[in-house]
Amino acid sequence: MIVLGIETSCDETAAAVVRRDDEGAGRIVSNVVLSQDAHAIYGGVVPELAARAHVERLDDIIASALKEAGVTLADVDAIAATAGPGLIGGVLVGLTTAKAMAMATGKPLIAVNHLEAHALTARLTDGIAFPYLLLLVSGGHTQIVRVDGVGSYRRLGTTIDDALGEAFDKTAKLLDLGYPGGPAVERAAAKGDPTRFHLPRPMLGRPSPDFSFSGLKTAVRLEAEKHAPLSPQDVCDLCAAFQASICAVIADRVTRAFDLFRSETPDVVPTLVVAGGVAANKAIAATLKGVADKTGARLIVPPPVLCTDNGAMVAWVGAEKLALGQTDGFDVAARARWPLDKEAEPLVGHGRLGAKV
Repeated sequence: MIVLGIETSCDETAAAVVRRDDEGAGRIVSNVVLSQDAHAIYGGVVPELAARAHVERLDDIIASALKEAGVTLADVDAIAATAGPGLIGGVLVGLTTAKAMAMATGKPLIAVNHLEAHALTARLTDGIAFPYLLLLVSGGHTQIVRVDGVGSYRRLGTTIDDALGEAFDKTAKLLDLGYPGGPAVERAAAKGDPTRFHLPRPMLGRPSPDFSFSGLKTAVRLEAEKHAPLSPQDVCDLCAAFQASICAVIADRVTRAFDLFRSETPDVVPTLVVAGGVAANKAIAATLKGVADKTGARLIVPPPVLCTDNGAMVAWVGAEKLALGQTDGFDVAARARWPLDKEAEPLVGHGRLGAKV
């Protein structure tokens, strides 16, 4: 089958075409991504600007994806689009476009959960079997999820305050390193001394593999204020200490998730799939490899272009769902929030574990 995928949940306008054979193997035949550059001067994504850019460019991106794949809409078996979670204006642009195309062509419509697209990418790239673990680390999400099947997810851990990518961005803004913050902090950390500043490592040893980054971010601010005005080396040392704390926290939390996975499925070797833009951080990747090697687990990190937002992951979920006979009607709604694990209670409250919204 051939599926067209559309992704517009944040500041990437993307479309792709994916093929899935009868045995379930997938192949990307086109993957076009346009990253918006209008947000850097604001230090973060401006939702209204992002939605307007999607409107202006999405038709061209879709046409490019079809041309690159050597197919027409008549050849496509289904049209999949991100329906959430994300910036609602952008989500509406992509989903409405997909609805219009599906209605005009008579093709099935598949509304895709953006988080599920990240969760299933490794089945496209590596053909892995269920169950496995997903570590999703991005600007908006930090979760450890057990993936048991298409549409079947159980959250083992999540952040109780900031997402990891958000913590990187806010630290970069505090230290005047620019946007996006993750790569900027990583570059500065490479020139710093991680032992000079002693920063907290939140949640270490907790029985549930949850995360907290708000206190760490505050500790960086307090150290910056104490040593102001900061020299370039001060900034590099703070970034190195911040990144070292992040790596220590991730190692501890992922180890705990492996323990939980093994206790539930002792006959299955744990596989950890990493997704999200923060997965490109080399120090974090090295930390995860060390944990996997130490615990005898398998680590899969898809190529960077498939870890960040893209249309191929959306098209792949469409193909997986179409193979199961799962499609959507034109009344399907765009959603700003759409948890993978619908039964999991939110953890909120700046350190107060278990608090309910």
